[in-house]
Amino acid sequence: MTLSKLSLRNARRQAGDYLIYLVTVILSAALIHAFNGLVFSQELLTLSSFMESLPVFIIMASILVIAVTGWLIHYVTAFMLTRRSRELGTYILIGLEPGQVARLFFLENLAVGGVALGLGLLLGNLIFQVLRAITLSLFHAPYTFSLAIPPKAVALTFVYFAAIYLLVLWKSRKRIRTMNIHDLIYYEKKNETEAVKKSRNRRKLFTASVLSGLLGISLLLTKILPLALLGVVCVLVFLYGFFLSFSSSVPAYFDRRPGKKYASHTLLIYRSLSAKLNTMGLTMATISLLFTVTLICEGTGMLFSALFESRVDGSTCFDIFVGTEASAAISDGSATAQTAAPQANNPPAGASTRSIQNPESHTESAFPEFQPYLEYVRDQVPLRASMQYHIYRGENLQVTNYIGENASYYAYYDYDPLMAYSDYAALRKMLGYSEATLEPGHYIIHCMEYLGNLMSDYNDIVNIDGNRLSPGGVYTEHFAQKLWDGNGRGFLLVVPDECLVSCPVSHSVYGVMTSVPLTQEQDDELREIHENHMGGNAGLTYFSAGSFTLMTRTSLAREYASLSACTIFPLYYLALVLTMASATILTVQQLDESTRYRRQFTLLRKLGMDRRDMSQTLLKQFAIYYAMPALPPLLIGIPILCAMSYAFEPGTITGIAHLAGILGTALGLFFLIYFLYILMAYSSLKRSVLH
Repeated sequence: MTLSKLSLRNARRQAGDYLIYLVTVILSAALIHAFNGLVFSQELLTLSSFMESLPVFIIMASILVIAVTGWLIHYVTAFMLTRRSRELGTYILIGLEPGQVARLFFLENLAVGGVALGLGLLLGNLIFQVLRAITLSLFHAPYTFSLAIPPKAVALTFVYFAAIYLLVLWKSRKRIRTMNIHDLIYYEKKNETEAVKKSRNRRKLFTASVLSGLLGISLLLTKILPLALLGVVCVLVFLYGFFLSFSSSVPAYFDRRPGKKYASHTLLIYRSLSAKLNTMGLTMATISLLFTVTLICEGTGMLFSALFESRVDGSTCFDIFVGTEASAAISDGSATAQTAAPQANNPPAGASTRSIQNPESHTESAFPEFQPYLEYVRDQVPLRASMQYHIYRGENLQVTNYIGENASYYAYYDYDPLMAYSDYAALRKMLGYSEATLEPGHYIIHCMEYLGNLMSDYNDIVNIDGNRLSPGGVYTEHFAQKLWDGNGRGFLLVVPDECLVSCPVSHSVYGVMTSVPLTQEQDDELREIHENHMGGNAGLTYFSAGSFTLMTRTSLAREYASLSACTIFPLYYLALVLTMASATILTVQQLDESTRYRRQFTLLRKLGMDRRDMSQTLLKQFAIYYAMPALPPLLIGIPILCAMSYAFEPGTITGIAHLAGILGTALGLFFLIYFLYILMAYSSLKRSVLH
């Protein structure tokens, strides 16, 4: 048999013996190829100016993905070399040169890698179409199926995998060429060297690592950068110290509790696990670290998704929003200010008859600062309704201080913002909200959802221009309350019109609801009007005194779609590859023990253990083995994600249930993939050992 035929035969056998590893490499190649497609897709990059940053974020994630994939291939290749060393030594014994054996090992692994890359490219084309469809749907752009993918993406994926395999196989070939027959035949018996030799020292390390973990988590929760960085170091010490010392700490625990040691099948389970951890402590610690990073990536992706959704919903409730500060709205002096305020002969509170303005017939009555926008809307935009109105200055910070003392809140004003009830009632009608009734002598609080429960408990009287008002209703619908020139920052007080006759204007707002969504062309034209005529920048920019804000729902959706693609996609890309690579190494290690387990359970069966007990023992051993690297990430990742959730701007997380949903989704995605690997490994091992 020629060397090439022998290589192909061994490659086929290797693919069967390490099928889970082969599948993982194929999926990794597919994901890398699909995301490379996003990097070079001009169709997607031209959807928005913000999408120009997408290649940078994906390449940063790809660097980590390539490093992890390379570690996986290197680890499994070295593992296969160890397990097949006796076979390779036999080849030399029957007359092959060490160089020929090295070339044989090189060719068979290169063949497996080539097959994995080829299948990965095909699957990657389909995954790219899925990512392309998701991205286009974020921008509400039409999608047509096409298997075409940028040639540069194919070339880059090939370069990545060629570099990984050539480097890994070159190192393996060099090692084989330098080994003699004795080294190869007995290389299989070589285990991972214990980092801590003495059992007493390992027990001390175990205690120190647990304390380091508790200290690290505490420092991470301080939200102070230098202390958080020190906390990261403590967490790393915990992970590696825990797994390097576990094999000695568990025997010490059972030595002091002999009753538990010999109960049921505990001795068999814990001895098998101790032996396993004694030889792969560093590997288990690294896998646990990767699982921690995975959970944090998935949770961070969910938090960013909640942030973007909160900003879209909270920044504007209008299809077109224009806001201006008081210095611009009342530039003509005190006479204009007096005219702008509600008059005493306005309809009484609770019986407002104010109509919703229509710019098509009221252009001449527009506030001067809104004239250019209003003229464009009249001529170019299918209109459903619009309003121009003022937000007023309160006399003090009574409600603002209450919120600041009891909730996470950023105060933008040095006064409580006020709105006339006639404007509020008309706005609710325009936005399609239910009617809100204001009783005489009362005020309404409209706030963001996360402040709803807090404001429901607020019972203090407020004074507006000598009028004492008692609390009325609390409403939490989306109401453009994230901007300084919107409907208050986080909240506003809705008061009877007659109370605002002498109150100064804070700023003015022009809100428009269109009959159909704005087109991209209309959005760009409004942006051009804003930049050319008002001297500002449209979008999510906050302005200094005397400037204007233009914001459209189309612009918001486009910008946050870009941000979602640039942040959430790379985070989940990285998390998915980390999970698959780590679970694969655990599974390969476990499945390789099938021969030893078969001998062990055959002996137990001869000693009288029935099949049911053997199955339960194997299941417990399996569960503990896979749970050990997953438990520390839970203890570390969940507190970190909780701390991160409070670092986001107020209102992103609306309550404990919202945070629990985010954590549950992140954990669910992680364990879904992890359990698939566990199920495949357990089914294979059970069939091999017990049947």
